[in-house]
Amino acid sequence: MTSASQIAPSLPDTIRTQAFIDGHFVDALDGATFESLAPATGQVIATISACGEADVDRAVKAARAAFNRGDWSRKSPAERKAVLLRFADLIKAASDELATTEAIDAGKPIADCRNFDIPDVLNTIRWYAEAADKVFGKTSPTGDDHVGLIVREPVGVVGGVLPWNFPMAMLAWKIGPALATGNSVVIKPPELASLTTLRMAELAQQAGVPDGVFNVVPGLGHIAGKALGLHPDVDMITFTGSTEVGREFLRYSANSNLKGVVLEMGGKSPQIVMADCRDSLDEVAADLAEAAFWNAGQNCSAGSRILVEASIKDDFLAALAREADKRVVGEPTDDRTAIGPLIEASALDRVLGYVEQARSDGATIVTGGKRLLRETGGWFIGATVISDVTPQMSVAREEIFGPVVSVLTFNDVDEALTLANDTTYGLAATVWSKNIDVALRTARGIRAGTVAVNGYSEGDITTPFGGYRQSGFGGRDNGLEALEQYTETKTIWITLH
Repeated sequence: MTSASQIAPSLPDTIRTQAFIDGHFVDALDGATFESLAPATGQVIATISACGEADVDRAVKAARAAFNRGDWSRKSPAERKAVLLRFADLIKAASDELATTEAIDAGKPIADCRNFDIPDVLNTIRWYAEAADKVFGKTSPTGDDHVGLIVREPVGVVGGVLPWNFPMAMLAWKIGPALATGNSVVIKPPELASLTTLRMAELAQQAGVPDGVFNVVPGLGHIAGKALGLHPDVDMITFTGSTEVGREFLRYSANSNLKGVVLEMGGKSPQIVMADCRDSLDEVAADLAEAAFWNAGQNCSAGSRILVEASIKDDFLAALAREADKRVVGEPTDDRTAIGPLIEASALDRVLGYVEQARSDGATIVTGGKRLLRETGGWFIGATVISDVTPQMSVAREEIFGPVVSVLTFNDVDEALTLANDTTYGLAATVWSKNIDVALRTARGIRAGTVAVNGYSEGDITTPFGGYRQSGFGGRDNGLEALEQYTETKTIWITLH
């Protein structure tokens, strides 16, 4: 396992650490703060306002006032489009500082920030901006004496609670459709990586998003996130994160105003490799290594379970181990780094604990599984491949959220499907086969929201993303489907005289 430079740069001077409410950066009303640590060093990099219930309340009031005022909610879709396109232009102009901030704050490899996250943010904002004035209502079939109009209106105040693994990208996934349809938003950024969300709120204001339409309330999840979930004047919550916390937002809705809830949660995504791929195992292994180890495995759709046909297991394992060992572990702002640190110390302890449990259960650690770069103070572990895994082991069933992949075997398609669906999750999957009939049969048999064939993918902005079972609830991110969930459907029935 190779490592990159450990010389950590400083954050850009443009970082913001206060809450952003009604167009202004403000301290929490009680002056509370929390410390943000750099995953690569374990050192404090910023002290951020810790919003409480009172701060969330003033943000929601600002959002409601802006919505009722109508200078965004009643603006024509074409006008909203123009503002959002300016917003995207400002993000592009600030892309270097945003990428550096995200790399330091979240520990993400800067190459990923530059080559995936920033382009994804730009594409999302621009796509929904362009969609704003191209989505039409309907008329119902009536007799000559009536006209039935079916229209969609913004839901009102949208609360967004974001994850730390893709702070910028997930922010764009939420605010793109929410703002395009005329809503006001109150965003609770991840306490482990808040900085890019605060900066993007400032850029939105500079682009022309009116005061009060885009608010950010940094803070702890069990305080600020809970307050947002329980607030009686929030019309909808969109959340990406763990299944455990997602359940809490359903309870918050039930205990408050029955606000709409859209949840995108965990996964234990199967990656199925058929024996007919025997002649292309290097290609398959490279693809599935990327699926498993991208963003240090801190991805809800990570390909953390590889199911390989038994007859090619040994050859596939050798190819996968080679791919794992190629991945450079190091300081996230180094362009050579493929795997940065885990997000916090407890995450490292949890991941190492899974590895040791697998060893105790009789599995084999093919490569990786050890803490690296301890001298930096950061939370590093290399790409880890575990074989001889059985379906009941914790590494085969539980979401690890680290660069760890378990390899299991099967003998036929039916057994592969049984293993793939033997989970409480259902977010994503990949099928590798040169036989299109086998590939499609397998893809259709997997109970998951996105199934990729012959290449790991989550789809793109045009395709809805979300999961079955305990991976999702209430809706989807991306696609035109996301526009629908940020609106209410209204029937206007006109009697003609």
